[in-house]
Amino acid sequence: MTGLAPIWSETCSSIDGVPLGDAWPCSSMPYDPEEPWESIVPFHRLNQWLAYSLMPPMTSLLGVRFAGAELLTGLPECRNGGLLIDTGLITLRGDAAKRGLAAYRENAMIEGQPNVEVVPLFATEDDVIVEWRAVTIGMLDELLIEVNALLGLRGANKLSLAQMLEAGTWKVRCCYETILLELC
Repeated sequence: MTGLAPIWSETCSSIDGVPLGDAWPCSSMPYDPEEPWESIVPFHRLNQWLAYSLMPPMTSLLGVRFAGAELLTGLPECRNGGLLIDTGLITLRGDAAKRGLAAYRENAMIEGQPNVEVVPLFATEDDVIVEWRAVTIGMLDELLIEVNALLGLRGANKLSLAQMLEAGTWKVRCCYETILLELC
């Protein structure tokens, strides 16, 4: 993280002038001016995606073992979070949906912007997006428990979070999108 700090935009969350990258304040988190980091939700999706991608070949080809790999979280991105929305597992609150649709209408009026599909629109740092991404991480942990239980997998045979993400939620989301496109 320290080595990547210089690549983050000035608009990212920062503490003492150090940009934090994929970490965003959320108003539903407690805020203390003495400890401003307490209200920031760290995601670091791209860092974790890179770790998930590099760990299997490094383990199988080089024999590298990673301590704490089980502590990596699910990836709070559109395939995982979108699947939870598409299946109705999570939904927008009414006030947030209205605000997002108003932002979409405003954006659709800008020359060159898409205005075909009406969907709520929010900025990356909006509480709705930060909360959605955080809920996605928690729901993926719960989903892993359920998937392993439904498949009767225990102990060393249980799926890891990375396995469920790759073979489950990402593939399901891609298939779901393909089916929707064929129906339209």
